[in-house]
Amino acid sequence: MKEYYKNFKLKYNIATDWDAILIIIVFSITGSLSVKLARPILEWLGVTQDTMSPWFYWPLRILIIFPVYQILQIAVGTTLGQFNFFWQFQKKMFKPFGRLFGLTPTNKEVKVK
Repeated sequence: MKEYYKNFKLKYNIATDWDAILIIIVFSITGSLSVKLARPILEWLGVTQDTMSPWFYWPLRILIIFPVYQILQIAVGTTLGQFNFFWQFQKKMFKPFGRLFGLTPTNKEVKVK
């Protein structure tokens, strides 16, 4: 377990044990809270399990969870003093989506002067 923890800190360039603990807490809070908030958001939009087939409701709920998770991760991370870590984490996570939709240049498109 200690080896896994050391690798975690090295991989994500985490300076102290306290920072690592805070980052793990942010992931825990964010995951739970995003799942919890998905239902009220869907109800606010007028979508409930009673008004929609489960075949549409659950995929829609999962799609709602994703952006809520991203926003909460930045908000909770900032609250616990880990904004820089989570901002870099979000940018790294969205990089493949940017390439997929042509929003970021690929290595072939970058011009070297």
